[in-house]
Amino acid sequence: MPDIEFFRGCFNTYLENRLNTKEPHNLYDPIVYIMDLGGKRLRPILTLISADVFGGKHEDALDAALAIEVFHNFSLVHDDIMDAAPLRRGEKTVHKKWDINTGILSGDVMLINSYQYFENYPADLFKSLIKVFSTSAIEVCEGQQYDMDFERSDQVTVPDYLKMITYKTAVLIAAGMKMGAIISRASEKSQDAIYDYAINLGIAFQLQDDYLDAFGDPENFGKQVGGDIIENKKTFLYIKAMELSAAEDKNELKNLFSIKPANPKEKIETVKEIFIRSGAAVVTREEIEKYTRRAFELLNSLEAPENKKEVLKNFGNRLMNREV
Repeated sequence: MPDIEFFRGCFNTYLENRLNTKEPHNLYDPIVYIMDLGGKRLRPILTLISADVFGGKHEDALDAALAIEVFHNFSLVHDDIMDAAPLRRGEKTVHKKWDINTGILSGDVMLINSYQYFENYPADLFKSLIKVFSTSAIEVCEGQQYDMDFERSDQVTVPDYLKMITYKTAVLIAAGMKMGAIISRASEKSQDAIYDYAINLGIAFQLQDDYLDAFGDPENFGKQVGGDIIENKKTFLYIKAMELSAAEDKNELKNLFSIKPANPKEKIETVKEIFIRSGAAVVTREEIEKYTRRAFELLNSLEAPENKKEVLKNFGNRLMNREV
């Protein structure tokens, strides 16, 4: 069974061959720019692995993997505009390097491109793939709306938050893996099982991302550390800190998440101290491990050769221990 780096290399090569700039340059150059920034390529790699796990050819899943990655990066371009984020993967965001209007329009083209990649599949597969992809694309938008709504709400619960990150992050990972199974013509039972595995993996991934946003190394993380704190996002860390903190810390945390100071350094450090003091940081790490274990349990029950499933186990282990 090929390892993770093999699938990453296959996808990156395919991406390089399919990605090119054309006129008007101010429309297409930003697309090449954001795609060239790299990233973990988590979603397309898992799409290729899924196809391989169920006995198909990973090469047949390359267009579906490309659709997932282009859609994901489209969502990042628009999310960065909404969040007024200055950095993405350690470099200027598209709207900072160009302007907001360019970011919106280039993102729109990326969204349309992501659907075009499915045109290479036969009619029966096309219908199944588009159904999964479109459902997940809508859920990603719903998740983003929940995320924005939570910024203005003081009543966000853990179930609310888990629903939001399931939609915003996990469903796209799960859609990619289910599409890999569809392309390999796996049974519906297997398609559903790999989807559920990926949902749990995606939740673990997003919880880890939230944790690293507060406690990651700026040089490794690739984004502005403390960005969620600056934007007053009600992450799992915040919700648990509000549950577990003493009254004084709870009031201070609530006040800090109602302001956006020009220099946020002191706010970030104070919030992180409360996250640690309350035990929220430890609980978050425990939740990451819980959802990763749950994903492994689902993987163990999957009807697929053990040697094929091993690469997914390795991927999950790397995810749980990642620093970027």
